[in-house]
Amino acid sequence: MIRFTLMRLGLLLFGLAVSSVLIFATLRILPGDVAQLIAGTQGTPEQAAIIRERLGLDRPLPLQYVDWIGGVLRGDLGTSFVTGIPVADELVQKAQVTVPLGLLALVIALAIALPFGVLSAMRRGRADGTALSFGAQTLAAVPVVWAGMMLVIVFAVWLGWLPAQGFPRDGWSDPAAAVRALVLPAATIGVVEGALLMRFVRSATLQATGQDYVRTAAAKGLTRNGALLRHGLPNVGLSVVTVLGVQIAGIIVGSVVVEQLFSLPGIGRMLVEDVGARDFEKVQGELLVLTGFVLIVGFVVDLVHRGIDPRQREAT
Repeated sequence: MIRFTLMRLGLLLFGLAVSSVLIFATLRILPGDVAQLIAGTQGTPEQAAIIRERLGLDRPLPLQYVDWIGGVLRGDLGTSFVTGIPVADELVQKAQVTVPLGLLALVIALAIALPFGVLSAMRRGRADGTALSFGAQTLAAVPVVWAGMMLVIVFAVWLGWLPAQGFPRDGWSDPAAAVRALVLPAATIGVVEGALLMRFVRSATLQATGQDYVRTAAAKGLTRNGALLRHGLPNVGLSVVTVLGVQIAGIIVGSVVVEQLFSLPGIGRMLVEDVGARDFEKVQGELLVLTGFVLIVGFVVDLVHRGIDPRQREAT
């Protein structure tokens, strides 16, 4: 287990290193000049040159990368070219919206996928099982923006139960208002991701149904569904853990769209605004943090899967 952990940790660090290079290089080929943007429409080329020198943008790109990654290793993600605020401080502030949003969306996705995925497999060939499967196929194809608009129309406009947009100005000082503001955005992500995961759970459950140990348990007196619930679901859980990393990445991508749609002051919305402002120092820090989070989730999923699956431990 120690050897496996060290190998996965090495891959994680290698992935972060490659990602940092790609992020830095990609941002530098985007059109636009942040120095000219800061100087304004009335700024002269001389003023833009002074700003470029002050920000270090006139230095060779390899030196700029070394300075940036050196700061990252010291825990310094840099300072925004536009606002002058440390990137890490803004990320911590915006994470107070994005992290709860993602966790609530994940809970909703699992609450949809696990029971309904298993039920649709157990009721295969019947009207209710077919309806559940069709519903999952339909919801999985729904764009996140359209799903969000439909939820707003129903629960905010027609019923008036939840706010349509925004987040409390005082943040989490009023937890009830903060949670109410996140319910619709989280449901928008959770319903779509839950439908995708439900299809996978259904497939894994059907595969478990045909395994020898399930048939043996049924032959010893258990019903088919009883044998599946008692002996098949643990293996379905292993499969779900494996795909959770991909689902979490989907939730992160969905949060970028949803935060724009619901006017939430989170990391996703900040990232879109900073790309438009050509604030490269800030954008590269945000992208590195998001990429690192996805890689860390994959690392944890690998460790959990190996820890709970005896077949992988026996293989080594």
